Amino acid sequence: MQIEENRLLAPFTTFGVGGPARWFVEAGSEDEIAEAAAWAEKRGVRLFVLGGGSNLLVSDAGFDGLVLHVGLKGLELQDELFRVAAGEDWDEFVSLVVERGFAGIECLAGIPGTVGGTPVQNVGAYGQEVAAAIEQVRAFDLEARVFGEFTAAECGFAYRRSRFNSTDYGRYIVTRVDYRLTPGGAPTVRYADLQKAVQEGREDGAELSLADVAAAVRRVRQSKGMLLVEGDPDCRSAGSFFKNPVVDEEQVEQIAKAGAKPPPRFPAGQGQVKVPAAWLIEQAGFSKGFAFGGAGISSRHTLALINRGGATAVEICALADRIAEAVEERFGIRLEMEPVMVGF
Repeated sequence: MQIEENRLLAPFTTFGVGGPARWFVEAGSEDEIAEAAAWAEKRGVRLFVLGGGSNLLVSDAGFDGLVLHVGLKGLELQDELFRVAAGEDWDEFVSLVVERGFAGIECLAGIPGTVGGTPVQNVGAYGQEVAAAIEQVRAFDLEARVFGEFTAAECGFAYRRSRFNSTDYGRYIVTRVDYRLTPGGAPTVRYADLQKAVQEGREDGAELSLADVAAAVRRVRQSKGMLLVEGDPDCRSAGSFFKNPVVDEEQVEQIAKAGAKPPPRFPAGQGQVKVPAAWLIEQAGFSKGFAFGGAGISSRHTLALINRGGATAVEICALADRIAEAVEERFGIRLEMEPVMVGF
C-alpha cells in the first residue's frame, strides 16, 4: 500500500472541482482497504472513500484526511448472478450484461461512476433502480473491522437512499455488489421521453431489444448533458444536483396554487408523488444556460449544475443555495442536494 500526500482531487471528479487530499491511497484489494482503514485509525485522521467521483463536490480546500480510492476489479458470472467488484466501471458493466442478453439494468446505461456507488445511492433512472436487481452487497465495516454481506432487504433501499448513505453513513466501504438479472428478459420502457427515443429510426413492429433501449437511454442522457462526452462543457457536473421531491397530495395542491400551472407528477407509492425538481427550478425563474461566475446551469438540463470553466466549489454552492431558496420561497419545498459534499 502506497500513501501519497497532497494529491489533487479535482481530476478524480466529473465536476473537475476541488482541492487536494492530505493523504491519498489507491486500494486494489480488500486487504489494502482494511490496511488503509487501520492506517487512518492509528493516526486519528478522517477517512473518505472515493469511487468514480461522479456524485460528489469537493471543497476548494480539499480534504484534510485520507482519501481511499476504491480500485477493486473483477467480475464473475454464476448462472443469473453477476458478482462485480466495486471499482468496475458501471456503464461498461451495463453494456456487458445487455450484450449477453440479461435484462434488469438496461435503463441505467450511460450513468457515470463505479459499481460500488450504485447500492449506496440506490441508483435509478427511467423506471429502474438497482435495488430491484441487487441480491447482495459485500462491504467492510469500519467499526467492527470485518467484511460482511448484506441482502437487498438489509440494505434499506428507498428512493436514492440506502443504509450506506443514511443510518450507517460513513460506516461501510462497499467492495462487491451481486446483481441477479433476467436472461432473455424483456426491456423496460416506461417513461415518455424514453419511449419516443426508442422509436426513432425504428421500423413499425420491429422487436425491441435490450440494446435498443440502452442506446436510446444514452441518446436521451446525452441530449440532456447527462452523458460523459469528451469536450462537452455540459458534462462537467455531478449529474442531477437536486433530488426530485417526493410529496403528498396536499403539497401538490400547494405547488399548483403557487405556480402558473399544475406540476408534472409521477407515482411514488403510499399516497406520495414525485415532482420534477427541474420543473420547480424553471418555475422559480432559473433557465437552462444560467451563468453564475464560473458555475452555471447546463444548457440542456435545468437539474444539472456545471463547471463552466474554472469554477470553484464556493461558486457552485452559492448557486445551489440561490436556486434552493428561490424554490422554497415560491413553493414551500426545500430541494435536497444529491451530491456528496467532501471537505466542507
